[in-house]
Amino acid sequence: MIQKTLYIVRHGQTDLNKQGIVQGRGMNTDLNDEGRAQAALFYEAYKQVPFDKIYISELKRTQQSIQKFIDLDIPFEKLAGLDELAWGRLEGQTSTPENKAAFLDLMRNWLDGNLDAKIEGGESPNEVKLRQQEAIKVILSHPEEKNVLVCMHGRAMRLLMCLLTERPLTEMDSFPHQNLVLYKVTYDGQKFEIVDFNNSLHLKQA
Repeated sequence: MIQKTLYIVRHGQTDLNKQGIVQGRGMNTDLNDEGRAQAALFYEAYKQVPFDKIYISELKRTQQSIQKFIDLDIPFEKLAGLDELAWGRLEGQTSTPENKAAFLDLMRNWLDGNLDAKIEGGESPNEVKLRQQEAIKVILSHPEEKNVLVCMHGRAMRLLMCLLTERPLTEMDSFPHQNLVLYKVTYDGQKFEIVDFNNSLHLKQA
């Protein structure tokens, strides 16, 4: 029977995070000083965990967030399924009243169950779900990997947590997050269970 513990974290802060600008899948940004400090704090708190494998998205901010673990020679793999949801024309744009309205309208659509709704040039939650299911398949196909570190993105993380806990995607906002916050999830061969919810204690050790 496959048994695993997944340590799922969001990447550290970037300048666009700090400015409240939507990044999405199309913005391949770097961590800022605060993000690098968060990454160092997370490493100090979890460096004793015997990770067998690391999975990250194809965007460099995830690798930068857990690079210290990769430096321990822990094998890692990039999965496109872990990339952030694409926000289309909103990516990298400053928050204008028009952009804000488009964003809020999209959120309302999703909460109402219209999970195919998306921004022009972007992705819907249902499209992200399909690639996340592929990523989960890859992660579960390695029974020898018991302790797994996953670094990904805010909105995508909310959708993944719904998938793992078999909740409808309309409940994505039940999973709060900030930069480099941790969700620890166990898998007993049949179902996933959250054992550590939105944990940011490691960030308070500074």
